[in-house]
Amino acid sequence: MKPSITTTKTQNIFRIILGSFMVFAAIGHFTFLRVEWRSQVPNWVPLDKNLVVILSGIVELTLGLSMLFLTKYKSYVGWALALFYLLIFPGNIAQYINKEDFAGLNSDTARFIRLLFQPVLIAWALWSTGAWKAWRQSRSIKKHNPYE
Repeated sequence: MKPSITTTKTQNIFRIILGSFMVFAAIGHFTFLRVEWRSQVPNWVPLDKNLVVILSGIVELTLGLSMLFLTKYKSYVGWALALFYLLIFPGNIAQYINKEDFAGLNSDTARFIRLLFQPVLIAWALWSTGAWKAWRQSRSIKKHNPYE
């Protein structure tokens, strides 16, 4: 897979929006939402919940800034962000199962709807960075020339 692929102006705008959202969320991890973010950490995680919130904030800040500034490697960043969204999904499920309120998600319906948006975030990360297109192109090249 090539580290960078040409993306449209629309994709770039959506990449910047998602990167900015990630930076904002990271700031929340370190400041005004730290206590609330702990409700996202499942009880079965063998680490202190506050530590998990700080560490995930660091990851979110890194991914957000990478979405904004590492444009040469945006397809790799897109895959990394999609993987991150996949890895935090159990926290969202735990929030739903344990009926934990967070940021306006104070009903089972609201928490359930949030679960449905996780695939949207994954697709957004892959589409806006051209990651999915780059992967498909690399597979096509290998199919036609397996030694490349």
